[in-house]
Amino acid sequence: MSRLRVTPTRGQGRDRLYVSLRDGTTVAWYDKDTGRVSVLSGAGRDEVLSALAPYLTGEVTVGPPRVPTPADLDRLALHPDDDLAPNRPGEALHAELAELAEPTELTELTEPDAPRAASSARPSRSSSSSLSSLSAPLSPSSPLWRRWHQDPRRAELLAQETVGDRLDGLEGAGWRVLHSIPLPGAARIDHLAIGPAGILAVRTLPARKRRVGVDDPLVRVGRAAPAPHLRWARRAAERAARALAAEVRPVLAVVEPGRLDVLPAPADVRILRDTEIAALASAGGVLKPADIESLYATARDRHSWLRV
Repeated sequence: MSRLRVTPTRGQGRDRLYVSLRDGTTVAWYDKDTGRVSVLSGAGRDEVLSALAPYLTGEVTVGPPRVPTPADLDRLALHPDDDLAPNRPGEALHAELAELAEPTELTELTEPDAPRAASSARPSRSSSSSLSSLSAPLSPSSPLWRRWHQDPRRAELLAQETVGDRLDGLEGAGWRVLHSIPLPGAARIDHLAIGPAGILAVRTLPARKRRVGVDDPLVRVGRAAPAPHLRWARRAAERAARALAAEVRPVLAVVEPGRLDVLPAPADVRILRDTEIAALASAGGVLKPADIESLYATARDRHSWLRV
């Protein structure tokens, strides 16, 4: 019986198999994305390859762990407050919408006879993160219910989460993705995707089954007034290009359009339905893996965006 155990793990878009001794000491790992087996001291090369044999596919490179690059060291030294990688899609919208569901407001709306002092203390964030956490049900006729369900930011948040999930699904194809990047002046880049096909600054547009018409630079959704979404997408890409000192292509991701009319198609802005994002996994030929990691390390640092 082999003295080595093989344990699969997946995190941060990486699919790995770790090889360990029976006491839990890691002696090697196999990175499926790069096809590399990194061997530490504590087990021989042949013994590790024998344990991994049922899982290896194609040609693999075997050797000691690679030496960290300057980008790796910068990432490891990044303070948690300056790291943008944990940002959720629509991070700012989460906070704004949470303010609509404060239990203090609910008390005033559902218990008009309650003393004012009882609702003056601000509740903890954990108790007010969503409407589902509130103890009393809301009536559709209540002002708070109407504020929550009619707020257009809800649709925007759902759209950003949809696009964010689809972009995160590209990580297995070598892409690195950031969400809700704050810029000076209260602006934000909805999503930044860095991968084999280049760098994409993605702006999200919720359509909700309505017709979307694109007439550069204006975009009309349903019967709403046209808005210069293409101009805003270009502006975000320009600012990202300055921050990263690299070419960034603007993308407008339209979520659930009933119909999408783009005539003529703009040459510099890529317009995608949210269902077309997965096709980016097969695109490439622009950036190498080392370049992707270096650019991602720069992009995730909050300081990179302070002067754009």
